[in-house]
Amino acid sequence: MDQNQPIPVPLTTTGSDADADELLQAQAELCCHASRYMESMALKCAIDLGIPSAIHRNGGSASLPELLATLPIAANKKPFLSRLMRTLTVSGIFARGTSADGTTSVYQLTAASQLLVDSIPLNLLPFTKGVLSTYHFRSFLCLGEWFQDDGDATPFAMAHGGTDVWGAMSLDRTLAAGFDASMASDSNFLAEIAIRRHAGAFMNVSSLVDVGGGDGSMARAIVKAFPHIKCLVLDLPHVVHGIPADGFVQYVAGDMMDFVPPADVVLLKLVLHDWSDEDCVRILSRCREAISNREEGKVIIIDTVIGSPSQQIYEAQLFMDLCMMTVTTGKEREEKEWHMIFLKAGFTQYKILPILGIKSLIEVYP
Repeated sequence: MDQNQPIPVPLTTTGSDADADELLQAQAELCCHASRYMESMALKCAIDLGIPSAIHRNGGSASLPELLATLPIAANKKPFLSRLMRTLTVSGIFARGTSADGTTSVYQLTAASQLLVDSIPLNLLPFTKGVLSTYHFRSFLCLGEWFQDDGDATPFAMAHGGTDVWGAMSLDRTLAAGFDASMASDSNFLAEIAIRRHAGAFMNVSSLVDVGGGDGSMARAIVKAFPHIKCLVLDLPHVVHGIPADGFVQYVAGDMMDFVPPADVVLLKLVLHDWSDEDCVRILSRCREAISNREEGKVIIIDTVIGSPSQQIYEAQLFMDLCMMTVTTGKEREEKEWHMIFLKAGFTQYKILPILGIKSLIEVYP
């Protein structure tokens, strides 16, 4: 053999074409994983441009020229829209089809992008904007550093000058307003489904306090379905200040860590996942003290119980858990973790009704 001839390095032990194909497939897979954030940024771009709403206004489908005629895109950027739409179509945000006469290719809304139409009452546009916020994105950039740091600051605090998410919202009204809108959209979306599927949870209830209930979206939906229930919303003073009385829901300013107003039922919707196990035990202990009817009273929790036969729902739960780890001191919990904090807070029984997609409804009894 010519000593100047380079010796080929086998790709694997056999160096076969099949091994080469496997490595090339692995390269493509790794590229997709590393680039997944681009899919999120493409979705954010679609929201910023209002593409889902534009397609909806056009009757549910729109050709590229129709989109270009209505979207706020600079003239020199119009040639690039097809590339954005191609990626969003492959990712499943939009679908491709043909016009009614079969002559023109059009973009169509999917079940997911229909939830991003601003004129649909039960849309998740504010919630999705919250997940895609730059505050969150910057926090995730600090995740590797956080794992190597022996301090107590969250990745969010490391990314934002030492201020945690609650402090940041007290300083930035735009961030706070976005968070409130995000929670309200999620409440509006869940309320009808939760009440329809779990109506029995609200039967024989005369009073309910929605702890951390924000603008009262969930409480108002409950009162609308069950007018006999007296509903209170407990939240921090800066949250409930200025919310106009509507005659249906009363607002109480306070800190759930210290006090929860008495009621038959205490509702915690997407509250406990923001907090550590120790804080959850404290909050639940206050809720247990607030239950006025020990025979019929209970705490209703709407939150995530990790685990689902649906791969997509399971992945969504795990992504939300990473979000809680990065932005707050909280977590999404498996059933055994919920069981532990219920016992520590003094509760004796619980029942999980896992039929709300990513989330479950949990009834906890004193």
